[in-house]
This record gives sequence, structure tokens and C-alpha cells, in this order.
Amino acid sequence: MTDHHEELSETARIARDLIRFDTSNWGNGVANSETEAAHYVGDYLSALGLDVTYIDSEPGRTSVITRVAGANPELPALVVHGHLDVVPVDPDAWSVDPFVGEIRDGMLWGRGAVDMKDMDAMILTALREMHDTGQKPHRDLVVAFFADEENGGEYGSHHVVTKHPELFAGATEAISEVGGYSVTIGDQRAYLLQTGEKALVWATLTAHGTAAHGSRVMPNNAVTKLAEAVVKLGRAEWPVQMTRTTTALVAAVADILGLDPTGDPRDIIRATGLAAGFLEPSLSTTSNPTQLTAGYKHNVIPDTASAAIDIRPLPGHEDEVLGRVREIVGPDIDVSIVTQDIGLENAFDAPIVDAMAKALRAQDPGATMLPYLLSGGTDNKAMALLGIAGYGFAPLRLPADLDFPSLFHGVDERVPLDALDFGHRVLTDFLLDY
Repeated sequence: MTDHHEELSETARIARDLIRFDTSNWGNGVANSETEAAHYVGDYLSALGLDVTYIDSEPGRTSVITRVAGANPELPALVVHGHLDVVPVDPDAWSVDPFVGEIRDGMLWGRGAVDMKDMDAMILTALREMHDTGQKPHRDLVVAFFADEENGGEYGSHHVVTKHPELFAGATEAISEVGGYSVTIGDQRAYLLQTGEKALVWATLTAHGTAAHGSRVMPNNAVTKLAEAVVKLGRAEWPVQMTRTTTALVAAVADILGLDPTGDPRDIIRATGLAAGFLEPSLSTTSNPTQLTAGYKHNVIPDTASAAIDIRPLPGHEDEVLGRVREIVGPDIDVSIVTQDIGLENAFDAPIVDAMAKALRAQDPGATMLPYLLSGGTDNKAMALLGIAGYGFAPLRLPADLDFPSLFHGVDERVPLDALDFGHRVLTDFLLDY
């Protein structure tokens, strides 16, 4: 293990420092505070001469925002945003301490290295480079670091845009996670430029039965009924539904690999190898059971049992999907919505995407750019409430053998140090140009 300050670039050092703030977010308002991390970021911004605004939705749930004057203030402003919270970890499953920021094998390891303290650091050092060289971004920037993204933004982005929309005055577009990173398809490096994301529905399935001693014969067992429903929904095969983004993506992948573009889209995407981890879910709805809750004693049959289900419909298909979920689990299971948010799909043929591609090619000539629909969600959903079109652009050039999609919310999350510095350069060029 090496961890010498002088051996790290500033981007890597900041990402490491942010990892060391344990900002784990379990959801439903249960989270470690983001306040200390927010003030670390705010202090960095203040040192660049920027005026910083802290917003606390609840005690300890702090977001930080600043505005950076551009060279062309008459242009619409651009929102550049990240989030400071991370998903929890099982430290026993990791090969490193997830909140130390260990440097090993040329990579920075720790919870948040990928999602998304890496980009938080790139944003900060891009602003520092412009400050130190006396340059301004091409247009005004609204720079935000939100709390609570891993809970859908209730105590972060959604709170800020609802209570303080004036902070985003004049902004029409935004960039954040999860796009701009490279995948290797065949022998071609390609960058996934995220132009949209699926909708979000977090639902709870609840089964009701008869409470009784665990030794009874009990056909009306809530746990059994729930288990049957969970298996049905977890194994449901959702049909492929192509959007303009995925249609363009599949055609481009087929061209790279020399495949028949009229073939099964899933077969075409699966042929990408490791990249399929994030690409295949963009072709259809997904419905994954994630938590089970029932009972309080080994020998007591409970009268209720519940399961958390993470449902990701394609944009505009939320009501249709919920209707199908209720059909799958049957009338004896209650389906309640915990959190629901919109899907997004923006144009790939747009000046902002052209600027992303230009900045990437300046650092990686000859690279291919692909449109991509994120299977998860980001704080760009909150931006959409203000009419701001959000894109995913956290640029990283990655090794061909790194299963990057598996590292989001995964074990041993890590990012190559040279990818952080690549991202810093690309992001700086983009903000100066667009």
C-alpha cells in the first residue's frame, strides 16, 4: 500500500479525501451526514474566490452550491453537479477498508471511487485549473454537490430545486454522472455519452396472512405468499422496448462488431462483453427484489411479510409497468410506491454532445462516441423539474479488462489514477469550450 500525498495528482488526492468521509446512505432518511464533506468542498470552492451557499434539508443533510462566471454570460448557464453520499458497504466483503482511500495497483480504492467522488474531484480541479490560469468557462456554471442522491434526492437535489429554484436561474442543461466513460467493443474503444436515464419506481410488496405458532399447519402463511410473489416478479422477463437512444446504440454497436443490425438487440448488446452490464438493462424494464422483511421470532408465523422491489421502467412506461407488476404478483399482494421519479431522454444530435465528443477526442483521438440510456438514475431527474436537460458526462478512459459497470454499488470499488487525470483534462477542455 502506498499513500503519499506527493505521489498523487490533486484530482486523486481530493477523491481520496472525499472517500474518507463515510457518507453512507441507507435510504428513507437514514444516512450518515454529508455536512463535513460538503464543507470540505465548500472550503475548496471558497479558496478559489467563489461565493458558496450551503443548504440543509435536515440537520446533517447538506448540499453546497456556487456559481462561476463565464466568458459569455449571455449564453444559457450549465449546471455541473455531483453528489456526496454513497451506498453502504459490507466491509467484510472488501479486500480493503472502504473508507480509507487506499492506493493499490495504480488505482484508488474505496466506496465512492466510482459513484461518484471521482467526478466530484474532477469538477473541483477543473475549476481550480481555470482559476489558476486566469481562464473562464465558456458560459456561466452552476456547480452543485448534493446530499441524498442514493435515496432519490429527497433530502438533496429535489429539496434544493423545490425550495431554491432561483439558484439555477438561466440554466438550460446539466452534466453529471453516469456517462463519458470508455468501454472496449471488439478492438474499438468507445465512450458512452449518457443522453437519458430510465424512470425509477421503488415499490413494496406486502402479503397478509394469519399469525400463529410456527408448528401449525398454515396455508395462509404471509411469508410463503410473499416468497411466491417475489419469485414471480424477480424472474419476470420484460420485453425489449426500443427508444431512439437504444435504437441508435444498437445500430452503432452492430456496425462496430460487424453484426446484423436487424438481429435481436439483446444478442447485439451482449456481444459487447463487459459493457453489456450497463447496456442490456436499457433495452427493457427491470424489476429486482432487494430486501425482505418478515417476522420477529423463529417459532412465530407472522401476519405480514414485505419485500422491497427496485423497478426501472423505460421513460414514459411507468403506469403500464406498475399495472403489469400487479398482474404478476396477483391480487393477494399489496403493491405500494415508496419513491417514484421520471425517466429522461434527450437528443444525441445536440451541441452539448458534440462538445463532449470534441473534448474526448482531443485526449483520445479516433475514439468512437455512442449514445446511451442509463439503466439507473441520477440527480438529473431533479434538474428536469426546472426544464434543465441533463446528460451524463464523467469522462474516464478505462482499461479494456476492467468490469467498470460491476463497480457501481459493488465490492472493491476502484478507479484507475490515470483515468482520474484523463477525466480532469477532458472536463476542463469541455467547460472552456462549451
